[in-house]
Amino acid sequence: MISFIKKYFKNFTYFFKYLRYRIFVIMGLTLSFGLMDGLGLTMFLPLFQIAADKTEKGTNTISKNSNNVVSIFQKLHIEFTLFNMLIIMVLFFVFKGIFYYIKGMYDAKASRFFIIKIRKGIIGKFSNLNYKYFVTSDFGRIQNLMTNEVNNLLFGFREYLNVLQNFVMIVVYVSFAFVLNPQFCLLIIIGGALFNLIFQKIYKVSKDASRRLVVAGNDYQGRIIQFVNNFKYLKATGLVRKYAQKINYNIEEIETINLKIGKINAFTNAIREPILILVVASVILFQVNVLNGKLSTIIISLLFFYRALASVTNFQGSYNNFIGKIGTMENIAAFEDELDANMEVYSSKEFSKFKSNLELKNYSFSYGNTTILNNINLKINKNQTIAFVGESGSGKTTLVNVLTGLLNSSDGYFIDEIPLTKLDVVSFQSRIGYISQESVIFNDSIFNNVTLWGGDSIEVKERFNEAIKKSQLWDLVNGLEMKENTLLGNNGINLSGGQKQRVSIARELYKNIDILILDEATSALDSETEKYIQENIDSLKGKYTIVIIAHRLATIKNVDEVVLMSKGEIIDKDSFENLKIKSPKFKQMVDLQEV
Repeated sequence: MISFIKKYFKNFTYFFKYLRYRIFVIMGLTLSFGLMDGLGLTMFLPLFQIAADKTEKGTNTISKNSNNVVSIFQKLHIEFTLFNMLIIMVLFFVFKGIFYYIKGMYDAKASRFFIIKIRKGIIGKFSNLNYKYFVTSDFGRIQNLMTNEVNNLLFGFREYLNVLQNFVMIVVYVSFAFVLNPQFCLLIIIGGALFNLIFQKIYKVSKDASRRLVVAGNDYQGRIIQFVNNFKYLKATGLVRKYAQKINYNIEEIETINLKIGKINAFTNAIREPILILVVASVILFQVNVLNGKLSTIIISLLFFYRALASVTNFQGSYNNFIGKIGTMENIAAFEDELDANMEVYSSKEFSKFKSNLELKNYSFSYGNTTILNNINLKINKNQTIAFVGESGSGKTTLVNVLTGLLNSSDGYFIDEIPLTKLDVVSFQSRIGYISQESVIFNDSIFNNVTLWGGDSIEVKERFNEAIKKSQLWDLVNGLEMKENTLLGNNGINLSGGQKQRVSIARELYKNIDILILDEATSALDSETEKYIQENIDSLKGKYTIVIIAHRLATIKNVDEVVLMSKGEIIDKDSFENLKIKSPKFKQMVDLQEV
């Protein structure tokens, strides 16, 4: 039973997962709307009865069904007159309009609820994504999913609502027609079923095109991200047109698929109504000429089938549009499953303040079958300043990622004697400041970049001013027309590399932290600014636990301990001067830089 539901109601269960009872409310309102319309149309039966009585002297040439309507009038003690009948018919259509309005409002609210839940759900799950999985992800796919694909899903959802609502309307109209003339109704249903077989092949082609469109869209978004991020290099080296040509090929691919989907939609829209009319006309001829039925007995049934015909047309159009977005729905569902499977697992134990030490015991880390860190043993005491040095690929950055809780694939990392796995990692990370070689700049004002939207209280402003003074930003900020409210642009495009680095440094000096990570933090600065900021960083020694990744060894002469790494292992550690004496490898590094 469950497998049957998954196979034939997969799309329904997907939307039901988010909407729950709301989807049945929508169907109920549609049913009410359809019933009012059907009952209103039924009132035409006695109209035909009156017309027949006047033209044929009381002979009923329509059917016995009109008499049933008259009997209902009598049971309700309502006099059967033309005036009363028209009033009731008008009331049915008024109620139909009311239900239509309520349904439209509820549809809009359900769409809003659905898309908010999808967007917030993806953002929430993405926020808890394991960093190890993130670095191996396709960024183009992620951006495409969070922007274009979510919008496409909303379009698909609205089309699916139309499918459900038109299905309900078809059932209502066909039910009324069946009550009036079962034989004629069954013939129409058989003809409609045969007609629907024609569209199954078309739906399959639309579904395949939709899936290919999603893949092409992911590729396009990835190339756009790389185009923007590497624009300066591409422009400076004359490669911008060559790379743009790759994007153009991608655009051609996407629009070719869109054209195919457009042709399919045009074809189905063109043939749908003629074929349906052909089915109805064929059934009428069969009913009258073969079964010797009377045309008068199917007049009202035809009225209901005309209504049903419009719903069938809308049903198939909406279903084809929905199938065109099925790849989007599958892509988002798969992405949500990936996020769930790679979610960071947090303990509930809150980390309030760093007290004693960070310690790694026999710690190893791997990406797949590749070992990055091997049997690391290290203790970093509170307020100690420690530096990691070694050639590129020695494991320095990975080790720092482990220390910050970004990477954690095994036991062996302890914070204040407590395993990291027993702590709420987010509360621990909130006590960390991180200044990387690649400056982190948000497309916002200088003030918000430093305070991270901390508000405009006097205390916040005082801390902001102190931070920009320590990071050598004071003169720059006050020399700008908008001062601290100056927008920095996307990724700090309006700043030089050194200025962006100083904004990053100011942000971390502003925060209330215990541990400060410096990943080549002064590498983008000029010598004078580097010297000044280095003095500020040195002044923090003993106040914070400072972890430095260094290539420029002159910046770490005053640290408490230097850790020398090679091929994912710690090969030596000591003070700068002692390590220079006892380690030939470190001495060679120092001599090469003439420190």
